[in-house]
Amino acid sequence: MPARLLAVVCAVALCLPGAAWADVRTSDIVAGQTIQDAGIPSSKAPSIAGDYAIVMDSDGMVYFERDADAQVHIASVTKVMTAVVALDSVPLDTQVVISKYAASIGESTASLKEGDTMPLSEALKALLWPSGNDAAEAIAETVGAMMLQSEGKDASDATACAARFVQAMNDKAAELGMTNTVYANPHGLDGDKYPGEMHSTARDVATLVSYAAQKSAITGITGIDGGTCTVTRGGQQVGLKLESTDLLLKSYEGAFGIKTGFTDSAGECFAGAVKKNGVTLYSVVLHSATEKSRFTDTSTLWDWVFDHRIDYALAQTSQTTVDQNGNEVPLVAAVPDGAWTDKTVKATLADPTASVKVFDLHGNVSQSVDYRDLSGTVEAGDVVGTITYYQHNEAIATQDLVATETVAGPNVLESLGVWWTRLTAGITGAQTQADAQLYNETPLINDRTQA
Repeated sequence: MPARLLAVVCAVALCLPGAAWADVRTSDIVAGQTIQDAGIPSSKAPSIAGDYAIVMDSDGMVYFERDADAQVHIASVTKVMTAVVALDSVPLDTQVVISKYAASIGESTASLKEGDTMPLSEALKALLWPSGNDAAEAIAETVGAMMLQSEGKDASDATACAARFVQAMNDKAAELGMTNTVYANPHGLDGDKYPGEMHSTARDVATLVSYAAQKSAITGITGIDGGTCTVTRGGQQVGLKLESTDLLLKSYEGAFGIKTGFTDSAGECFAGAVKKNGVTLYSVVLHSATEKSRFTDTSTLWDWVFDHRIDYALAQTSQTTVDQNGNEVPLVAAVPDGAWTDKTVKATLADPTASVKVFDLHGNVSQSVDYRDLSGTVEAGDVVGTITYYQHNEAIATQDLVATETVAGPNVLESLGVWWTRLTAGITGAQTQADAQLYNETPLINDRTQA
């Protein structure tokens, strides 16, 4: 291609709406600070194409976010709430009926037909594996009818039943603290054909995903790459072969869903979950560039978090001592014995090999020590203090300080000598008690200035 023509093509591509590439933005937030404010080089931040994103763990710690509170369309990610509300409202053996309208919605479907019936447990497969709009509408109509009936209201109109279910979706969002979320239908389709106020945020979706991931009826489906959905059709049992739209199930260790989505206004979306090395992460990528990039973005976020979670040894000292069992252990501190003017007790950690997982970009580790007031004989193995470790002003670990030696208290004559020393200390300047010594250090775990 001639250079001039290539330049024109590139210029046009840059102007195309929706054209996007993975990047790092100075407004991206890592562990509570923008990378610009935190001084984190772009090489240490994840490069993704999605315009809205978040990744957090099962304890609620947010590692990364990009415009996570922007109110945007989320397409079929909506169906996660559809599944949650259904499961929180009716038993799994509830019979779901496919209406003429449900069967006719089109776009992403499970190929359900009018008159098909199936238990909710099977309808969830049709909802979550191929992202069936038909299944979403049928679940809403069926469960919404049961809600209306329980309230003593007319449940003969399918539209009213679905509307009652959507109300329950919004009620659940409020209950979960999803303050920037509004649902207008159970499937997430938008545009002129499906009017109504509907939006959510990456943060709210992550809240929903963390709740949904506690339900085995959901993760038992989203964690496998499709299967058979059994329906009753014309009085016969029919097995429908369905495939998951989640491509990470085949390519990323520990991935277990949860939901894809796409409309023109929402772009390519994915709400993901993974469990690896004992850590569960929930991620949301909205308005990514392509179908592939939503999965690339997700794996990039997951890899980035796992790569930056490191083992931090609590004992960080070059000095050693020997414990009561004859083992060489780290010498963490020397704790003054108040019965003496000049003696300390050597101490190590209760578990000298202990470590804690930390996210290195969250900041360096600090420590504080609370020494016990010792007076008299201290036996090897006695607890002589406590050391607490902090990162980002939050306690991340606590260990007892344990004596590695026995220090006998003074006898009568020695006690008299200690008394006299302390009595005359104001004149002689003698030391009245040994100083505590902390040998443990907290070395830098990350130098943000280095690429």
